[in-house]
Amino acid sequence: MLMARRSDTRAGGAPRPVTGVDEPAVPPERTVRENFPVALRILPARHRAALGAIYRYARLVDDIGDEAPPADRTRLLDLVDRDIDRIYAGRAPELPALRAVGTVALEHDIPQDPLRKLVRANRQDQEAARYDTWDQLVAYCALSADPVGHLVLHVFDAATPERVELSDRVCTALQVIEHCQDVAEDFAAGRVYLPAEDLRAFGCTDADLGAARTTPTRLRGAVARVADRACALLDSGAPLVGRLEGWARISVAGYLAGGRATLAALRDGAYDVHAAALRPSRARTLAEALTILGGK
Repeated sequence: MLMARRSDTRAGGAPRPVTGVDEPAVPPERTVRENFPVALRILPARHRAALGAIYRYARLVDDIGDEAPPADRTRLLDLVDRDIDRIYAGRAPELPALRAVGTVALEHDIPQDPLRKLVRANRQDQEAARYDTWDQLVAYCALSADPVGHLVLHVFDAATPERVELSDRVCTALQVIEHCQDVAEDFAAGRVYLPAEDLRAFGCTDADLGAARTTPTRLRGAVARVADRACALLDSGAPLVGRLEGWARISVAGYLAGGRATLAALRDGAYDVHAAALRPSRARTLAEALTILGGK
């Protein structure tokens, strides 16, 4: 349930160059706050620490895939994979972020597949810069977003097949919502996550994606269509909250609230993704979380 992958997962939203395997320099609580501000002050320390380890791992893998020199990315991702081998072989990983997430994985009996999939997603980023269809984008999110939901559920000892399936819907939706927000940033980085089929439906071209202003009907229409699909997917995963109890329920409600508040910010901004950062206020996100927890 990691809402952000690129700019929002770095301190201050600024790109952070990776020349080797740099460890994220953001304190654990700030890492959690950036991804999940609603429950930061009320989650027990053990959960904050575990979530921080998961997010630092995800950020490290993302930074390798996005910011490391292209010639080094495969080698560095191989190093992460070897450290995952070490974790499950009972040996100490080389990288601090892997040591931290490895401790969490062993404490909560987390399988290695979610960790591996995040690496696979970044390997795929080195080969695929665009997706033709919605189904292809969803398949990518199954690697880049859904595994984080699995890890989070395991941290709360709440992973069951039914909950994981609902979590996948939520996580994919959250990832797609971020792609809607970050159209200009992604295009500048050479990537287009909005499905080509939706761009074609509105006559949206690369010139629209890279323009200084958002075209009234072409790009806005495409973003709105993808956001609507994400909204439907998010709503279909919302019953997950009712399948959880305690801190897990509160936490997942916060993730869901973040998605709904962001969709509202996109709508309120008329999907003008070039004009401003269409992101919700913390107050709006908190209000959404309270509504979700209240069952309204």
